[in-house]
Amino acid sequence: MGALRIFYSFRTRLLLVLAALLITTLSVQYYLNLLSERNNARIRERQEQALIAGVALGVKSIPSEERLRELRQNENEPLLDEQTGRVADIVIIDDKWQVVDTLSGQYLPDRASDGTYKYRYLWEMTTLPPLMKSGRLKDEKIPFPEVGEQEAVPGETHGFSLETEDGRRYVFVVLKSEREPGRILNRQAARPLIYTLAILLFATLITGFLVWRFTRPISMITDSARRVAAGDLDFSVPGTDRRDEMGQLASRFNEMVAGLRRTRELEAQLYQAQQSAVIGRLASAIAHEIRNPLNYINLTLDHLRTAFAPEKAEQRETFERLAVQLKAEVARINTRISEFLNYTRPAKLDLVPLDLRASAEDAMRLVEVQATENGVATSIEQSGDVPKVLADAESLRSVLTNLYINSLQAIDGQRGSLTVRLSAVDEGRRAQIEITDTGQGIAPENLSHLFEPYFSTKETGTGLGLAIVKKAIDDHGGTIDVQSGLGEGTTFTITLPTERRDEG
Repeated sequence: MGALRIFYSFRTRLLLVLAALLITTLSVQYYLNLLSERNNARIRERQEQALIAGVALGVKSIPSEERLRELRQNENEPLLDEQTGRVADIVIIDDKWQVVDTLSGQYLPDRASDGTYKYRYLWEMTTLPPLMKSGRLKDEKIPFPEVGEQEAVPGETHGFSLETEDGRRYVFVVLKSEREPGRILNRQAARPLIYTLAILLFATLITGFLVWRFTRPISMITDSARRVAAGDLDFSVPGTDRRDEMGQLASRFNEMVAGLRRTRELEAQLYQAQQSAVIGRLASAIAHEIRNPLNYINLTLDHLRTAFAPEKAEQRETFERLAVQLKAEVARINTRISEFLNYTRPAKLDLVPLDLRASAEDAMRLVEVQATENGVATSIEQSGDVPKVLADAESLRSVLTNLYINSLQAIDGQRGSLTVRLSAVDEGRRAQIEITDTGQGIAPENLSHLFEPYFSTKETGTGLGLAIVKKAIDDHGGTIDVQSGLGEGTTFTITLPTERRDEG
């Protein structure tokens, strides 16, 4: 595992890549040197063959009456060919440095009218390439044309001396240049540079790719850190599947973001707990300071209705109506106090298996009269077999009743429908309740605040109804979501654990 960890290190892989590039460069350079040596060997071999052919022809011409050009036609030697051969010229010089014969026909003796010959001298042959001194001519003083006069002449001249019956003779063989005239760089010399440049370019591309691969996660983490600083924690940095330092850095960054998310959730829960504590103290004070007077008022109203009702029918009717209204207001205040208490008190649930359809129908019966009066059609639909849910009967009925009443209030007497759909999800381990109405809907900006305490879009609402519903669902280990749009109705979706939750 230690060896694998070292291999997955970015630094180790970068060093390995650089070492591979170095080895590749040296190998290619060595191979090019071998090719160059082989090519030089072939050039030397052709040069030696050309020199041998040129010297042989020159030696053959010395005792002969024929000119070099005539002898070349009889030789049929490719190396001596005027167009394709390597030998450019052969010059025969006598011991007085006079030009006796040339293969090219230049600087040949001119024959005068009296039959004598006027010879040219070696130092007059300014078109000859530089002389390569070697062998027997190395130490001789040869009146060869000055170098400055030959700088523009390509090729090279090789000289040989031999003794004849008529004295010493010199054979100069002129070889054509391997390089094309006027070309700045020899192809053979430029080839290693081209290959080296290609290798360096390849190495640069590999290094650039590695640098990009190395810096890209850093750039992403920099952008992610900027998002975290702005308060956005709902994301994760990609690249955790890498096994190098960048993968480890991405993993640690994601762990940090997850820790910040948990801290934010804990802070939200703490804030909610503090709110609940404040509400609890307020509810206790209200219950203590207001409920006792309300009970006295309620009892007094009952006493007044029975003991002091007016005798006249018209007055008695007015008296009874006002008393009923007072009792209704007292009941409304009692309901608000109960909402405070239900939201702040710890849940004491008696979880038992309940038939979800029966619970939904039981809650629907409490609002059927109000629905009929408002012209709202109600229905309960069930999809397949729905297992019993583990819930507190009274708490579940309160939740459903609260949502039914909200739906009727959203329809607001405009006629419509209230539909409850029951189904099983998560392979029967959870049950789903969808409560859909055709009411006026909820504005998008209000959806995220819908379950917050004291948030209400109604002028007379306390903002605790849906907060109590969510608290009850959370206490049951369930979830509640809402989907709505203005003029499109609203759907509350509840999921609750069933008695099959531990199966599978």
